[in-house]
Order: sequence, then structure tokens, then C-alpha cells
Amino acid sequence: MVQVARRIELLTTGIFSVMEAKKREVEARGLPVINLGIGSPDRPPAPHIKAALRAGIEKDVNYRYPVFEGCLELRQAIARWYQRRFDVELDPEREVLVLMGSQDGLAHLAWAYIEAGDLALVPDPGYPIYSASILLAGGELYPLPLKEENGFLPRLEDIPAEVARRAKLLTLNYPSNPVAAVADRAFFRQAVEFARQYDLLVCHDAAYSELAFDGFKPMSFLEVPGAREVGVEFHSCSKSFNMAGCRIGFVVGNQEVIANLNKIKSNIDYGVFSAVQEAAIAALEGPQDFVRENAATYQKRRDVLVEGLAEAGWQIPKPKGSMFLWARIPAGFSTSMEFALTLLEKAGVLVIPGHAFGAQGEGYVRIALTQEVPLLQEAVARIKANFHF
Repeated sequence: MVQVARRIELLTTGIFSVMEAKKREVEARGLPVINLGIGSPDRPPAPHIKAALRAGIEKDVNYRYPVFEGCLELRQAIARWYQRRFDVELDPEREVLVLMGSQDGLAHLAWAYIEAGDLALVPDPGYPIYSASILLAGGELYPLPLKEENGFLPRLEDIPAEVARRAKLLTLNYPSNPVAAVADRAFFRQAVEFARQYDLLVCHDAAYSELAFDGFKPMSFLEVPGAREVGVEFHSCSKSFNMAGCRIGFVVGNQEVIANLNKIKSNIDYGVFSAVQEAAIAALEGPQDFVRENAATYQKRRDVLVEGLAEAGWQIPKPKGSMFLWARIPAGFSTSMEFALTLLEKAGVLVIPGHAFGAQGEGYVRIALTQEVPLLQEAVARIKANFHF
């Protein structure tokens, strides 16, 4: 067999594979597993989005190759949405790029900016693509510890000056996956100043900006003066509009970065299916009450889990945003893996051990709010019946 490239050895899906295998074992014993591990929206898009998609697939012209950067009508819709939502003005022709989901852009940005030996500052814990993209490009990682006592914000002032001078890229993600934390204007202002000082490119992943609770309204990184000069922001239709399977997202901000990312992508793919782009236009331009109702649904799910598990003695903070709970494992368990496996085997509830997202994730588990309330109530009941924390 031909030897695989070394970059393959840098990647891992080990823990997720282990949890899936254990899930099958538990179900083979007759216990149906409630899966709170997967971070995929379980709700459908709004009817007007599906109607636009249906209409789009009937247009023969949509089966031609689309333009690389996304149709101008969608880029204009994205710019209008940013104006309404964040009061940020964008040039749809130079500062907006359509993606096959935000992960597509997050993965390929490193190809445009990272070479062998280059350093990137990545959150730990963090969404796996932040690190994987750097490693695949031949770069090196400098993990930024996200700790509970700091509100799961990186302490940029603690980064050694020699490290900051070497680094080329700083990745941020608020509201965040997996730690379900949020950031305020003061932090983003600090990030802009830090990037200016050390000539860094800031990559902010804002995929969860529309899943916010208790009246909290996440801001855009680009609202901060000077942010456009140092960075870009990624967005996704997956979480805001329940279009995960459609694979459509976008990146906005610095026009030079947008152009370089577009150059990479134009050598790789031919863009998003035009019918899906039309559905995205409908999502961005259509009624937004569905978006608010979607967030309210996740807030209700959050409350059912947090309040129910508190009755079992497992205290979990209520996050202000995202579609996850980030929960410290109860006393009596030495590792997050031990707790997650015990929870699965005894209660048939699947969660993801925190160290799957980085070394700082040890001692926590990620719980996805991607099941309906009755199933979440059943999960709580099972945990109460099998554990006394």
C-alpha cells in the first residue's frame, strides 16, 4: 500500500469514533441512546426558505456552473443583512464571499496565509477545524487557553511577545463552540489592537450569532473600528436558518483577505448550487421571526437540561448563546472520557468528552441542544435515575 501523507497522521477523529462505537454497543443491549453529542440542527428551515429552494431546482439555468464568489444577488443580500443586523456596511463585490458552509472557508483560509513553520494562535478548547486547517497547511499551533475563570476568553496579554511576533493568524469564535461563551465589545476592541500591534490576521467565526438567549444580542467583530483592516468574519446559514445540509455560508470583511481566499477556492471548486443560493437569499431577506423563534426553542431546551440536571446535583451554567452546554464533570470522575462513557453505558445519554476539543477541555463535556424537549426530559430522568451527584 502506498504510504499516506504525513498530514493525515496529524488529524484525528478518534474520540468521536469511540463514542459512536460505544453507542452501538449500548443500543445492541436494548437501551436506545439519546444523542446529545452531535452539533447538527434538528429543526427544518422556515417554509419560505424551502419554497425558494423548490422553485430554484425547477430553473434549468441553475444547473450550470455558478460563479466562484457567489451570485451578486446573494452577496448583496448578505450586505443588506449585515447592515440591518449589525449596522456594518459592506461592499458586496469586494468584501463578501459565498462559501460551501463556513467550515469550507475556515479550512481554506490557512492555505492562503500559512506556510511550513508559520504560527497560528488557536483557541483551546476550540472547534477542530481551527487547528486542523493550520496543520494541513504545514503550520504550527500556539493554543490559547480558554478558562472558566476568564469567561472562556483568551488572555491576549499573556501571549509572549516573541510568540505574537511570529504568529500570522488569530482565530476567535463567539458565541463559541464548544465552550458556549460570549464576548463583548471591550474584548473585540482588545483583539483589534493586538492584531494591529503584531500584524496579525484575525479570523472570527460568528456561526452562532443568531442563537442567543435571555435578551443577549451578540455583536459582529466588524462593528469595532479598525476590525475590517485586520480581519474577516465567517457566518453560516446552518445554525441561524437550519440549512446545515445545504452547505452554504459566507465570509465578510477585509477585501484583500476575501480576494486571496477566493483565489484559493476558484482553483478548487465551482461554488454553491444556484438553487441553494436562492434559498439563502430568501433566508436573509425574508421574515426573521423564524430566527427569533429558533433561538427561543434552544433557550427552552437549555433551561430544561440545566434546571433538570441541577435537581440531580449536576450544576451547569446557563450559556447566553450557541447550541451547546459546556459542563464541568461531576465530582468522583477522573476524566471527561470516563464520565462520558459511564453516562452512556448507565443512562444511554451520549455527550462528547471535552478533551476532543483540546487539552484545556479535559474535565468538561459538551452537550448539544439538538433534541426536542420530551427527549431532553427523558435524558434528565435517566440521569436522575442512575446518578446521584
